[in-house]
Amino acid sequence: MLQGAGRGARTLAAVSLLAPLLASCQRGDGPLLLSGRGELPAAWLKHLQDPWRSHLLEDPAAVLAALSKAALVQLTDGWATSLPPSRWQPLAAPALLARLTPEAALVSRLFQAEGAPALAYPWAFTPWVLVLRSRPDLAARSREGWSLLFDPTLRGKLVLPSSPRLVMQLAAGGPEAIAVDLDRLRELRRQALAHDDRDGLNLLLAGDAEAAVLPAQRLIPLLRRDPRLRILLPASGAPLAWNLLLRPAGHPVAPPLEWLAAILEPPLLQSLLIAGWVPPLPRAALEPLLAKLPRPTAELLLPRPELLRRCWSLPPLDVRQRLMLQNLWDASAP
Repeated sequence: MLQGAGRGARTLAAVSLLAPLLASCQRGDGPLLLSGRGELPAAWLKHLQDPWRSHLLEDPAAVLAALSKAALVQLTDGWATSLPPSRWQPLAAPALLARLTPEAALVSRLFQAEGAPALAYPWAFTPWVLVLRSRPDLAARSREGWSLLFDPTLRGKLVLPSSPRLVMQLAAGGPEAIAVDLDRLRELRRQALAHDDRDGLNLLLAGDAEAAVLPAQRLIPLLRRDPRLRILLPASGAPLAWNLLLRPAGHPVAPPLEWLAAILEPPLLQSLLIAGWVPPLPRAALEPLLAKLPRPTAELLLPRPELLRRCWSLPPLDVRQRLMLQNLWDASAP
């Protein structure tokens, strides 16, 4: 529960959506890439070379349910680390991973110690941000950062992440969720209209909510079209979400390395940036392309170095940590 967003509740629904996929697999088609809807850029997918084929499922729970059928899967870091590392096989692409930042190297090992094999291709990352709809009064107080979540005028008008762990970190104002004040966590939970990663943006755009905490990537394409939205990345930093491609254990097919590398170069790299997807390339490789975008958008896609250093990833929890955070979450029920 603390590692991801409502996985158990979606498992049966995920399995029910797999019949067309299973029938396709039984026909003996080429190696299969699975992803949830909206989790891989269409501009990239259309370049996937034969004999590879891709299949979009409803959500990450459905991807995990069909893992045995796939040669490659797209998952975020929280979903990928919900399984033991033994469920994945090494990516076997050292030259590709060497092009990425040192922070991406840790994620590629699924946060295991240095020397562990790289199991994932961390092809994009994005910070979680606070997005406001038609609230210029709160936007003017952006220096308050995550404390804006507690503003009394947002009671019942705030969408929070589905992950209790993320909510606890937001209440604590940093990665040390275990240090969160119980009353503060309870107060934040009282603010929520919903805990919904999947449909939170729809609640915001429909006017049911006035604020939401969402991955920045989902918001970038809307910035030019919807002047009601204002996105805040607090100066104290934010959690990071990582998009990963992984090889399920037991599938002998090598990954399509040419296709994996295509997003690291123009023109495809520029298309991805415009859509909000940011590969973890060295800053010198990204800045010339980001300079073509409006400055606020560019700084949201790739925060300034000092701000990015204050952002954090979410390594998997051990049993003791999960129990401690679960107890905190239960005790903070509104």
